Amino acid sequence: MFSGSIVALITPMTASFEVDWDALVGLIEWHLEQGTNGIVPVGTTGESATLTVPEHLEVIRRTVEVVGGRVPVIAGTGANATDEAIHLTREAKSLGADASLSVTPYYNRPTQEGLYQHYKAIAEAVDIPIVLYNVPPRTGCDMSAETVARLAPVANIVAVKEACGDYSRVGEIKGMTPDEFCVLSGEDGQTLKMFELGAAGCISVTANVLPKKMAEFCAAYLSGDHARAQALDAELQPIHEILFVESSPTPTKWALYQMGKVDRGIRMPLLELTAGHREQLVARLKTVGAL
Repeated sequence: MFSGSIVALITPMTASFEVDWDALVGLIEWHLEQGTNGIVPVGTTGESATLTVPEHLEVIRRTVEVVGGRVPVIAGTGANATDEAIHLTREAKSLGADASLSVTPYYNRPTQEGLYQHYKAIAEAVDIPIVLYNVPPRTGCDMSAETVARLAPVANIVAVKEACGDYSRVGEIKGMTPDEFCVLSGEDGQTLKMFELGAAGCISVTANVLPKKMAEFCAAYLSGDHARAQALDAELQPIHEILFVESSPTPTKWALYQMGKVDRGIRMPLLELTAGHREQLVARLKTVGAL
């Protein structure tokens, strides 16, 4: 279920900040045509923090409906309250999601024992494959490799998306967990190095903008064509960099707007890409043929 290029899908919005349901359908169909291997709706890149709960669940419902089983749908269901995370995960299962992506509780800054108990409670409450998600720059909470290893035997906990910023964490986790436990890159710029340490795929921001190239990059490495993967990675690095020049998904949404895929809406407190970065982003998109 978890391999290759899995897009951390944006939630398209109109210029008046409403969810653009037609654009969402268009994006999903485009990803399926371009070879994306899985879709994550309402993760961090999907602006889950500013969607209402009904909007959050409706994005999951429509994504599952449009995908129609063609690739896995891994629904973002994380929250900083364990009961809320359980509720969202239950709802995602009832809506037909194949798995859930559950970010570490943000702002609370729980201990490692608190993280263990949080995820154990979710796994015991909902019978759905769970992907742990560690992204301390966003949450202020870093789940250690030891805690991941402790959670790996828990029923339903099958993978981790690792975005701590240190690619060597992949090797630590792989050395402590069973072979079947999956590690996914959550750092586009480090995915090649994570592959070399045993990652099986990536949950990618860049795949929003370059779905075909990200899918080809992942497929090349995983099929053993490491030289092609290295060449594609070199092409992708400038895009990985520019898509994080401001808080994500700000640059990604502006890129897709320039590409004619979505309207320009993004919800406060995030704003449109500043004028000083727009020209640079457009120039880099042109170098890879996205514009």
